[in-house]
Amino acid sequence: MKVLLVFLFTLVCAKHELYEGWKSFFVKPSNVEQLNALRNMVHKFELDFISHPTVHTAAVVVVKPPHQHGFLTILAEEDIEHWIHVEDVKAQLAFDDQLIEAQHTTKRSIGTEGITYENYQPLEIIYEYLETTAQKYNETVTIVTPANSFEGRPIKYLKVSKDNFRSNKPVIFIDACIHAREWITIPAVTYAIHKLVENVTEPDLLENFDWILLPVVNADGYKYSYDVERLWRKTRSTDQHVLGTICPGVDGNRNYNFSWNSAGSGKNPCSDQFAGSKPFSEIETRVVDGILKEHIHKIALYISMHSFGSMILYPWGHDGTISKEESILHDAGIKMADEIFQSSTLQFPKYKVGNSAILLDYTASGASDDYTHSLGVPLTYTFELPGFDLDGSGFILNPKYIKQVSVDTWAGVVTGAREAGKIFTIT
Repeated sequence: MKVLLVFLFTLVCAKHELYEGWKSFFVKPSNVEQLNALRNMVHKFELDFISHPTVHTAAVVVVKPPHQHGFLTILAEEDIEHWIHVEDVKAQLAFDDQLIEAQHTTKRSIGTEGITYENYQPLEIIYEYLETTAQKYNETVTIVTPANSFEGRPIKYLKVSKDNFRSNKPVIFIDACIHAREWITIPAVTYAIHKLVENVTEPDLLENFDWILLPVVNADGYKYSYDVERLWRKTRSTDQHVLGTICPGVDGNRNYNFSWNSAGSGKNPCSDQFAGSKPFSEIETRVVDGILKEHIHKIALYISMHSFGSMILYPWGHDGTISKEESILHDAGIKMADEIFQSSTLQFPKYKVGNSAILLDYTASGASDDYTHSLGVPLTYTFELPGFDLDGSGFILNPKYIKQVSVDTWAGVVTGAREAGKIFTIT
């Protein structure tokens, strides 16, 4: 057994050669000036913020070897509080892989009660689960493959309905994993499928609503993050810039056609916030748009799952202005957050709720929640799920917490759906 563990560690270390010498830091700005100083360093030092920095809230940022001295020098000059998160990113990623490998391989499978939640699942297993569920529960579940990704992978989602969407029930639409490395978002959506058709404890949710559940928006990116480059965030397209083969991909959550490329995004194809050459340049965002347009008059609630941060965010994120639906957005958001808190048996931070630009002190254009809200959907949210272990270490949530986070998130979704049902009127 010891020899096997040494062999596995050697393999996973080799997998992460890209991250040789990289370090990550906690940074905690104490005022807006320090926060702006951090953001002004993003492009200069090619910083990769894994979580969102806000005033008085620590965030994790990954720094490449050539930029570490300059980055730390400016932190000292600006008197920005900071401390080490991970001294050796390559070794930490290898350790994170060990956490996954330590789970028995049979747990990466479809069981008699559906997909398992002891581990992060490969794309193939997630798709097998969607297909198996659609076959087993064909009276209520339909699998849809509207398009293939840039690299040719099918993009799949489930429609869950008691009458195949023939009635005028409000529609709940949930997607996840537009950002490839945000693995914890996928089980949050597959667990919603589980609760709607496999382990039904809230029958009113299928009686009163129709559901669209898209667990992996960015199939190419997720596959690449899972197999090759753990911290990969974007899509994998190469046709959006002359440097596309060198710096592939687009930030899908900057690619929607609302205030596109006006804030919090960029034209540099090597940036993790690259907005693409035009709105909806990516097949992944066009798939989401197609779903929205097909059901727009019936969608009562849209949630896009992200991580990390334990937050429920709502529009307008592109400029921080207040939506005319702000009161119901905030009220429903608070109720969802409270339900998540009541459900949880873990000591993760309690969810914060608010306008995304105000709560994050940061504007971002071309995001899916803003776009969906602009189409007239009253309740649109970005959920930032917990993403780190309770001690803040590593770059994944330990697999042992996947089930609890999924259960907690479902509790919030249940409340959100019921709140949407109260206020929504079919037009």
